[in-house]
Amino acid sequence: MKKVFILGTLALVLLMVAGCAAGPNELADAPDEEGKVAGFWQGLWHGIIAPITFIISLFSDTVNVYEVHNNGGWYTFGFLLGLGVLTGGGGRASSR
Repeated sequence: MKKVFILGTLALVLLMVAGCAAGPNELADAPDEEGKVAGFWQGLWHGIIAPITFIISLFSDTVNVYEVHNNGGWYTFGFLLGLGVLTGGGGRASSR
């Protein structure tokens, strides 16, 4: 009985985690209204200003944290690098 409960709980957790997985971005490599696609440098900038943008996005429907009209991996790399620059990149934790 205990094994059935553990397996059921594990299956439920796996389903919940799979439901939170990100889907494909259909707008990747598609230009926005101005004909532009965000690249590495815009991703870096968006990562640096992400905390401020997040707070503004809570009160505005026209502001997003992440640009969906991006060039894929390079934008994402810049975004994560920008977040790392802002938060110190975990260097403090590794120096302990």
